[in-house]
Parts: sequence; structure tokens; C-alpha cells
Amino acid sequence: MKTLAADSVVLARRNLLRIARQPDLLTAYTVQPIMFVLLFVYVFGGAIRTPPAFDGYADFLIPGILVQTIAFGGFATALGLSEDLKKGLIDRFRSLPMSPAAVLAGRTISDIFTNTIALSIVLITGLIVGFGFNASLGSVLLGFLLIMLFGYAFSWVFAYIGLIANSPESANAFGFMTIFPLTFVSSAFVPPDTMPAALEAFAEANPFSTMVDAMRSLWQGTPANSDVWMAFLWTFAITAVFALLATARYRRAVTR
Repeated sequence: MKTLAADSVVLARRNLLRIARQPDLLTAYTVQPIMFVLLFVYVFGGAIRTPPAFDGYADFLIPGILVQTIAFGGFATALGLSEDLKKGLIDRFRSLPMSPAAVLAGRTISDIFTNTIALSIVLITGLIVGFGFNASLGSVLLGFLLIMLFGYAFSWVFAYIGLIANSPESANAFGFMTIFPLTFVSSAFVPPDTMPAALEAFAEANPFSTMVDAMRSLWQGTPANSDVWMAFLWTFAITAVFALLATARYRRAVTR
């Protein structure tokens, strides 16, 4: 266990150093969230009907932008794993006296740090455009815990995507095409009752809607219904399922 923890930290540091050497990877954590916030608040916000429970569109929007941004926080894991497999670096890891599980663990740990950057950027931008917390300190902190666990869950989703993709480019495209529509056909940016009936039904069942509505409940004090505990349940379920899938796929990849 000590070896796994130490090796995971070493590989997490390696992944973070890679981002520092390729600053264009930081675009998804910095420029992109700011762009989405500004576009939706100042371009689309005036045309979107904000539910009465919110003081303004920024209070409605920021949890949605945050969930979208954090969900995509693991894309560097998908790209990195796919690239390491393609270049044969995983085979070199196998020849070293290190824990095999540290490769995936290190990847997902490094995502925690990059997700923290993205979280900070979205919140700072949100506060500038009018977002504010309207809940107790305990609820706000619980919201931070939930969103970070959600980001960690999707790190495992992207780890699996990176391991099944044939190249970094296909990993990026597959992840984008799979997750991006889910964020838009949800309650992240507009109330689902403004959508056509079929899309509204899908949005209501979409786990992204559950997550966004849970964040709004924790940070804005809106009625929780079952969203908060369901959001935690979804998060733990996604983590468990994709951690198992990614681990199994990784073992197959290094033994073939």
C-alpha cells in the first residue's frame, strides 16, 4: 500500500509537469470556462427565462457551467493514457519496480489538482458576473465536496475512454461526442420544461441534471427533493463502475 501511494504521487507529479510543459492543455481549465460563462451570461442570458427561485441568470448558470467543466476535467487523462499506450511508455512502466495500479491512480490524482484550478476559475468568473451563494456554510462546503467527487468520477470515465481509444485524437473526439450532448440536454443551462417533451423527459432523467440541481440546492437553497443524495449516489456508482472497467482494460492492455 505504501508503494502504491508513493508511486501514485510520483506519477501524478509527472502528469502535472507535462501540463506545465504544454500550457495549451490548460486552455480547458482556464480560457474555456471563462468563455462559456461570458457567452451564456451576456449573449444568451437575456433570452433565457430564469426560474423565480433565482435572483438572476448567473445564479442559475454557474452550477451548470461548473458541472460541465469538471466533467471534462479528465480529458487530459484520456489523452495521456492513449498517448502512453501508443508510444509504448506503459511497457516501460511494467519493467520498473513499481505498483501497476499507480499508473491509473496517478492519473486520477493529478486530475484533482487540475479540477481545483477549473473550480477556482469558474467561481471567480461567476462572482464577477453576479453569482453569489445563498446557503449556509455547511451546505456550500458540501457542494464543494460533491463537485470534486463528481470530477474524480469522470476522471475514471476518461481513463477508460483513453484505454479503449486507438489514438489521442480519437480519445478526445469520443469523449467530446459522448459527454458534451449530455451536458446540454440537461438542466445545466435552461430549465428542462422549456424543451420539447422527449428532450424534457431525457433531461429530467439525465444524471447531469441531478448533479446540477443538487449544486443549486446546496449553493442557492432551492428545494432539494432527492437531488442531493441521488447526486452522491450517481457519483459513487460512476466511480465504482468505471474504475473497475478502466482497471480491467488496463490489465488487458499491458498483458497482450
